[in-house]
Formats: sequence, structure tokens, C-alpha cells
Amino acid sequence: MLEMLKTWYNRRFSDPQAMGLFAILLFGFISIYFFSDLIAPLLIAIVIAYLLEWPIRILTEKLKFPRILAIILIFGGFISLTLLIFFVLLPHLLTQTVSLLGDLPRMFNRLHDWVFTLPESYPELIDYQMVGSLFTTVREKILTFGESAVKLSISSLINMVTLGIYVFLVPLMVFFMIKDKKELINSLSRFLPRNRTLASKVWREMQQQIANYIRGKLIEILVVTAVTYLIFMIFGLNYPLLLSVAVGISVLVPYVGAVIVTIPVALVAVFQFGDHSTFWYIMAAYVISQLLDGNLLVPLLFSEAVNLHPLTIIVAVLIFGGLWGFWGVFFAIPLATLVKAVINAWPSNEETIIT
Repeated sequence: MLEMLKTWYNRRFSDPQAMGLFAILLFGFISIYFFSDLIAPLLIAIVIAYLLEWPIRILTEKLKFPRILAIILIFGGFISLTLLIFFVLLPHLLTQTVSLLGDLPRMFNRLHDWVFTLPESYPELIDYQMVGSLFTTVREKILTFGESAVKLSISSLINMVTLGIYVFLVPLMVFFMIKDKKELINSLSRFLPRNRTLASKVWREMQQQIANYIRGKLIEILVVTAVTYLIFMIFGLNYPLLLSVAVGISVLVPYVGAVIVTIPVALVAVFQFGDHSTFWYIMAAYVISQLLDGNLLVPLLFSEAVNLHPLTIIVAVLIFGGLWGFWGVFFAIPLATLVKAVINAWPSNEETIIT
């Protein structure tokens, strides 16, 4: 057993380039896992600067803009969009969220009355004791959720100062990252291992795919949110902005997200319209929009993305989401692609095929 482990180690880690790549990956994982709260503003700034570099490159290379002018235009647009989200979109979301929470007791009572009619219609399948037990459990869950929401609100108020500091620091860091990009990269390269040829190869293979994925995912969120909002507004569904934003964010969790977010959409629609034809029109339009997203928009946006098996994507979402929460879910596919690229590039005496 010991000899087998020694042989495996010599085959996988005898190459200095492999050790350099391993050191970079290990340092990155430890830094993010143990110090994610401390370096979260820096990581967010890096992601935003990475995304803004694409339109800046278009202005400088294709339209021949001076880089400083391109930076001013793109960064100004980013700041304007951020202010629009915080001062226009966010207040409407909060208003609709409060309205929905206020309507929950009425919805719960209507659901209670409807469910208690089921034992009369289906006595052989449902009895009153079963329904009573179900609603006792649901009521306890709602009370627990309410207590958690109050605690979260108090905690959020306490963290408002920290959020305010982040709102100021992150755009400032983004500006200096895109302005002094070359100087920062040269300074950072001094701390990297000398044997980083393999790491550079993996990064060159990955960076375009990661950029395509992040840009494509952001565009998908915006398109899905806008289309869903339009559908809900046409049919007069309550809380259209809140529900459409939830549907847009659900695309971050492949396969599972669309199923989960359909539940509140259907519940709000059925409580508002009952069994009226409007309910079925809303659900039909919503399902069609989801099918168009999965079969038309996603292939169009992610044509250059690395092909991963659906099971691999779900496992990646579970693992990285468990490690890093929202950002782990958002970057689950790029991280899974990175793992695949590292395994394929890792030197070995044996041929390795990754599906």
C-alpha cells in the first residue's frame, strides 16, 4: 500500500510545474475558504474589474479609443447602473417584499379553508386529523421563519455600516484595478512560483471560457428577468418585480432553480386568480419562457462554454455552494471547468480521459 502511494506521488508530483500549479491552487483555496469574509470586497472587485475589461478592450482595440477615455466611459456607466439598482430597483423590491409578507396570513387562511374541504371530497384519501397535523407543522415553520426574519433584520441593521464601507471601497478598488492593470499584474507575479508554466497554460485555456460564462450568465439573468416581468405585468400578477427577479436569479442554479422558483409563482397566481383561465394563461406563458430560455437562449449564450455532464454541474453546485454560499453557486460551473482543465493538464505517465 505504501509503495503504491509512493508510486502515485512520484507520478503526479515529481514535475516542478505540477508542484507550482498545486501551490497556487492550494493557496487560493485556503485564502478563500478561511478568509472569505475578510477578502470578500477584494474578490467582488476583481470579478467586476474582470467583467469591465471586456467592453474596455472593445473600445480600445476596435474603436481605437484611448484607454483612459474607455475606462472613464465604462466605469461611469457601471457607477450609473449601480446607482439605478440601489435607488430605483431595490426600493421597489423591498416594497413588494413587505407587501407579500403582509399578505401571507390571508393566503394562509385561504389555503387552510381550501385544504379542510378536501376530506369531504376525498374521504378515502384524506382525513381531518391528517390535515390538522399538516397545518400545525406549517404554522410552526412559519413562526420559526418569522423569528429568523426578525433576527436577520436586526443583524442587517447592524451590518449597514459595513455595507456602506463596501459600497464605497469596491468601486474604488475596481477603478484602480482597471486603470493600473499591468502594474498590478507585474507586482503580483513576483509572489507566484517560478515554475508556473503549467499554471499559465491552464489559465490561458480557462480565462476566455470563464469570461464567456460570466458574461453569458449575467445576460441570461437580465433577459429572463425582463421577459418574466413583462409576462407578469401583462396579466396583472401581484409582486411582478419581486417574482421576476427571483426567476432571473434562479438561473444560477441549473435545473433545480427553475423548479424551485416555479412554486411561489404558481402559489401567488392561484391565490390571486384561483382556477380562472388567467391563472392557466400566466403559467402557460411562464413555462414557454422557461423552455425558450433553456432551448434557445442558453445555447446561444454558452456556445463556447465547456461541455459538462448535468450530474457534474449539479454536484459542483452542491459542493461549491456549500463551501462559499451564493458566490459558490454563481461560479460553480467555472470552478468545475477549472477542475476539469487542471486534471486534463496535470502531467502523468498515463493517459487520462475526462468526460
